[in-house]
Amino acid sequence: MDIIICGAGEVGRHAAEVLVARDNSITIIDTDRARLAQVGDTLDVRTLAGDCSQARVLLEAGAASADLVLATTSKDDVNLITASVAKGLGTRKAIARVHQSDYFEGRDFNYEKHFSIDRLICPEYSTAVAIGQTLRNPGALAIENFARGQIEMQQIPVSREADALGIPLAQLRLPKGTRLAAVVRKQGAFVPAADTVVEPGDSVVLVGDPAHFPVARRMFHDDKFGRRRVVIMGGPPMAVWLCRALKNRNISIRLFETNRQRAQELARELDWVTVLQADPTDRTVFEDERIGDADAFVALAHDEENILGCLLAKSAGVRQAVAVVEQSKYLHVLKRLGIDKPFSPRAVAVREIERAIDERPLTQLASLAEGEVDVYRVRIKAASEVVGLPLREVKLSPNWMLAAIQRNGAIHVPGAQDVIQVGDTLLVVGRHGKEEALRKVLDLR
Repeated sequence: MDIIICGAGEVGRHAAEVLVARDNSITIIDTDRARLAQVGDTLDVRTLAGDCSQARVLLEAGAASADLVLATTSKDDVNLITASVAKGLGTRKAIARVHQSDYFEGRDFNYEKHFSIDRLICPEYSTAVAIGQTLRNPGALAIENFARGQIEMQQIPVSREADALGIPLAQLRLPKGTRLAAVVRKQGAFVPAADTVVEPGDSVVLVGDPAHFPVARRMFHDDKFGRRRVVIMGGPPMAVWLCRALKNRNISIRLFETNRQRAQELARELDWVTVLQADPTDRTVFEDERIGDADAFVALAHDEENILGCLLAKSAGVRQAVAVVEQSKYLHVLKRLGIDKPFSPRAVAVREIERAIDERPLTQLASLAEGEVDVYRVRIKAASEVVGLPLREVKLSPNWMLAAIQRNGAIHVPGAQDVIQVGDTLLVVGRHGKEEALRKVLDLR
């Protein structure tokens, strides 16, 4: 592929490293000639000095015939303009990185559609979603990048006194927006049918939207633990997204922010969170606020502060410490230091880019139940014979089930009446080794 990367910062450089290794032709644009020289010395790429938001510069880089333009500078407005202009010049696909929630969430205005950009990515948001899933349930399955936090999937052990025991699935009143995707039994894993009855000792793979998922989970697993306590250090936008992801999850949150004005803003916006203007790495604050009693400590400030905060938390007995680091040089040492889970927005951004340019109709996202069950992302093209069919007429059973549909940026758990449309992306769960059968059923050419 002919790819143009606009911005030679952390994300741009890392994206170039990954994409060059896959035999793509890369051109990098940046206004900083010294930065370009450094990239050119270490990677087999073409470099171009200039303002990437200008049509003249993009044309010189080859945007008129490029397969992909990645706008990854540190400025949202530049990225939006760059991606939009590239599309206007003829680029086949354009992706823009943004930081501000207004651009990414599109509550009042669809920037992606307005600027004719194929995809907006926000690494900070995706990182917050991933952290939230880790804190809510360490066993949560890694589909957050498919679902952007709109769908949860977990493999849950069935409790001995679970309400769902002994009831056929057809009679089990699961909340709307949730589905039982698979049952894992000693004899093996399988996709449940209408007459399937969950037994003691089973595990189930449950899929659902965040609002109804906890209710469905309690039907299979009686959580005996009490309210979890989470401490967050730092108040960037990522902290807001993380607090939203943890809301109504039987989790108490204390957020520490040293800047007075920002702390006041967060207190107004997050009325379910206890916001304190203080530095939790200060020994007196740490002891007075009994931070060592927390179940989890999440550091979202600057790299060195995050590492220090997590080390302090772990030394005080906090069970789970999560650090976000921007600089890749820290990632390989954090585990050795005892920090449980490092997250890198830069690495998240590159994974999102890789998924965005992956045009295969069928991609495996995860493997469950010791490899007996697979989770796939399926893209539906116009040529597929299932387009226009309601799900009840698509012969997925007994090997597969449709867990979720992504359409126009929104994701939902479907019912039997839902109709598959051109451009849909499906989340399909089913038995391992049946990939070719799935291709035939969904007519993936």
